Amino acid sequence: MKLSKILAMSWEGMSQRKFRTSLTTLGVVVGITAIISLASLGEGFRLEIRERMQTGFELENLTVIPGSFFAGLSKEGFIDKDVQSISNISGVKVATPLMQVGNVTLYNKNETVRAFVATAVNFTEFVKIFPDRFIFEDGKLPTEDRNDTIVIGYRVNHPTENETAPFAIANDNITLTSRVLQINPPNPPFYKQENHTFTVAGTLQKRGTPGITNFDYWVFIPLETARKIYNTQESQLIFVKVYDHEESERIADEIEGLFPPFSVTILVPLTFIKQVDHILTVVQIFLMAIASISLLVAGIGIMNIMTVSVMERTREIGILKAIGAKSRTVLAIFLAEATLIGITGGLIGVFTGYGLSHVLAYGLSGLVQTQQQDAGFQPPDAQRMSINPAFSPEWTIIAFVFAIIVCIIFGLYPARKAAKLDPVEALRYE
Repeated sequence: MKLSKILAMSWEGMSQRKFRTSLTTLGVVVGITAIISLASLGEGFRLEIRERMQTGFELENLTVIPGSFFAGLSKEGFIDKDVQSISNISGVKVATPLMQVGNVTLYNKNETVRAFVATAVNFTEFVKIFPDRFIFEDGKLPTEDRNDTIVIGYRVNHPTENETAPFAIANDNITLTSRVLQINPPNPPFYKQENHTFTVAGTLQKRGTPGITNFDYWVFIPLETARKIYNTQESQLIFVKVYDHEESERIADEIEGLFPPFSVTILVPLTFIKQVDHILTVVQIFLMAIASISLLVAGIGIMNIMTVSVMERTREIGILKAIGAKSRTVLAIFLAEATLIGITGGLIGVFTGYGLSHVLAYGLSGLVQTQQQDAGFQPPDAQRMSINPAFSPEWTIIAFVFAIIVCIIFGLYPARKAAKLDPVEALRYE
């Protein structure tokens, strides 16, 4: 029998039992809707997280730390030779050291502020690493020949949220008080408090925490000046900027090769993002596996309904076989019914799943914003969490094909049962 005739007979059988067929198809629709909505919602959430992390983690920047998480962080720092070796690696745009001075106290006339993070940097190189965060509220970047300048972060310069007057402005002369280690053999080492005068080159704008550090709470002094004050040539960190973030892992491996095993730790944002992306993908697959259970339940319903249909159509099957229909033709008719149910339910489920994903996304985005408001946190519009479903063609095809396969598998038993009926016994069936 021709395929067109088989499909016509299957469709006619489904049309004669519209209510039962609709309920059977509804089970498939619910299953596909759940899969598509969770898949597109999960993909949208994954892309939103990835985009935020790519924007915030400054993928072109690597941070080199002395020591290892396995062997313990080292107290020994880096020297200029280490920085130069890293700069010579192919793909490195610039490498610059950073000396951690510790917490200091700043005095400007009658005003006093405490900076918990004071660092010494080469301003010319450092601004190449963080051009988007070294933006000045007042003043400008110090020139290389000025060793008596200081740059103040926004939160240090504005200690309280409601304070309108800044602690200092450009060209102010301020006093920096810090503790300097004194080594005077044969006496034991001791810390001495020293005062140094700096001219404010500029104050930074408020930038928040786009990466792993927040410059709002930092103050910066020239690297060469700090080396003279603290009598050391060592730096505690090396910041590295690469031309292409896709090569950051390769460059990190080469940097590790410059040092003895387990002597440095390199923070590579791209590696962290890949790990988070992998975790979110696994969670997405897990959610769809749960949603697939509803489709399996629908498959059991298909098997039950079609088994009852075989019993009701026993005489019809007997007549078909009596006039010459082969067993494989009867099998094909019932499998075609199951396939049509899968195709119809799959198509409807794709569209309803797409619509449901937008409804869920709107509700979840509103819920997140409500929770932020209740917690007293009002992020700017650019930082608000907005989940937009991502309609993936791959997941759509997989879900649609899965629906058809489930329907065929669960429709196979009643179809085989119908094909094996004896025509004589079928004609006698009441």
